[in-house]
Amino acid sequence: MSAYANESSQRQPRKGIPQSIHNTWTAVAEWTKGPDPPRIFVIQPFFPHIQEAPLTLLDRYAPKRKHRIFLWIVWFACWLFTFSLILRASSFSATVPGYGSPMRLGCLSKYWSEGNGCGLNGNECRPFSNATLAFRCPANCRRELVQSPHAVGDQEVVYKPLVVGGPAEHHPDNLFKNAIYRGDSYICASAVHAGIIDDAQGGCAALTLLGEQRHFSSSKRHGIRSVSFDSYFPHTFGFLSHSRASCRDLRWEALGVSVTFTVLLGLFTTSAGVFFWSTFIILFFQTALATDPPNLTNYYSLLSVAFGRFLPACFCGWVTYRYTVKRTLANLTAQIEKCILWLGPAWVGALNNKTFDKIPIQRLTPHDISAQPGAVPALITTVLILVAIAIGQAWSFRLEGRMRRYLALYSSFVAALLLMVAIPGLSLRIHHYILALLLLPGTSFQNRPSLLYQGVLVGLFVNGIARWGFDSILQTPTELLEGMQKGSILPSVSVTAAAVGNITFALGRLPVYDAKLKTRFDGLSALVNDVERFRTYADGKGNVTWNWERHGEDVEYFRFAYVAGSVAGDFTKAGKWLVNGDWVDTKKGPS
Repeated sequence: MSAYANESSQRQPRKGIPQSIHNTWTAVAEWTKGPDPPRIFVIQPFFPHIQEAPLTLLDRYAPKRKHRIFLWIVWFACWLFTFSLILRASSFSATVPGYGSPMRLGCLSKYWSEGNGCGLNGNECRPFSNATLAFRCPANCRRELVQSPHAVGDQEVVYKPLVVGGPAEHHPDNLFKNAIYRGDSYICASAVHAGIIDDAQGGCAALTLLGEQRHFSSSKRHGIRSVSFDSYFPHTFGFLSHSRASCRDLRWEALGVSVTFTVLLGLFTTSAGVFFWSTFIILFFQTALATDPPNLTNYYSLLSVAFGRFLPACFCGWVTYRYTVKRTLANLTAQIEKCILWLGPAWVGALNNKTFDKIPIQRLTPHDISAQPGAVPALITTVLILVAIAIGQAWSFRLEGRMRRYLALYSSFVAALLLMVAIPGLSLRIHHYILALLLLPGTSFQNRPSLLYQGVLVGLFVNGIARWGFDSILQTPTELLEGMQKGSILPSVSVTAAAVGNITFALGRLPVYDAKLKTRFDGLSALVNDVERFRTYADGKGNVTWNWERHGEDVEYFRFAYVAGSVAGDFTKAGKWLVNGDWVDTKKGPS
């Protein structure tokens, strides 16, 4: 009787809670407990005799622990030796005849900085001429695109390679294919456009600075459409004929070696720890030194950065292994399935710059999503896939009787993220290494879908740290919008007099306060043909005017921005001063 009374009391809702809500809550709570007894996932290999054949071979020829430790040491030493030889050949061995050892460049390397970054008259980006540079470019620079609008006169270049110029009519005799490029062009993409470097293999060559040039043509060469510019620019370069050197980017050869060695390990070990940590090390250094290294011109600096990031990455790797990966890989004898479903996706994730990075979603900001072609359908597709995966994983947690625990874990994640969103003055940015860490706990059981998801996420984490480091999950608006339009107020500029040879601008009063950015702008910068030619600061004299005399006989483009110290806000779109003296006013909005 007492047991019946106790059971009846447990079914009674608390005071004030309707019976229907109480019943629904009880049913949901009971459902989340899962079956009794729980169903623990264990992968039974397909064709076990085939998949376990490497283990049988290992048991026959290396039955003892010390034998296997010795084999692992030999295996790792062979990988390290082969990988090091390839890196040396890819990074140090070449010379450009007559110009010495080449400097290592990234695909986005260029001479000229954005906006007024080169200072007044471009003096901080000198020399403009009478200098040469031997350089080495990686492969596949043709696919590196401008992610934020870049102004070239009254044009804006975005989501395409930044190459301004090409073959010219008048040129020095020693230029390769008589091609001349503006100094704000990507050097390696320009070299591919000129044809002195093969995009598929990279290469080495030498360039020379040519000083001020005018009238840059547009052309499509070797898969790159360059941008034209119908005026002058003070900093230009071209590539020297007969400077092409015999060097190649061997990142794919290094990748082939690393993949081969990790597959061999995956086939011959059932130890979750040995497999994970060995693969983790190779994934990290393959990414950091070969397939997606940071943009550093000095290879020794690259090594320093890689080792500096490796130790904290190992701590995250230990937490991931201890609480997630170990449960998935422990006692797994499906050797071929492990290599296909876990190791393969891990390499796909580690090669993020060649795989997921091609999805047209660079940053989850409303501006980027609306501006980038294909971003909206890509985002919708990605969200639908993630929701479907989450439902499948939640069902698996229920079958194992662990759904409540992981609902609590992910509820704490969501609460922490919402708390961060509420912090004033900072913006939440979930980098892909953070996304991987957040999602990895949802793969902590041994079934085939979890092998695949876990491999991808481990690879994404490794790529994020090896390439970009531990960027903060909270960033200031300035950091978040680096290289993008900031949304600052724009100068209201008017032309008071315009003739063929000179033009006068009324620039308004200084200082001004930007309530949106909470910034006091005490100065104003003017760009002529994308070069800062004038900068003034508040001096209490009222309205500011500026007179400019035409340089040569070309059309000239003017853009204006407020500055706080030396840091510029958004520049206006370009106004155009025609050769006949007419002024074409700036359009609305920033450039």
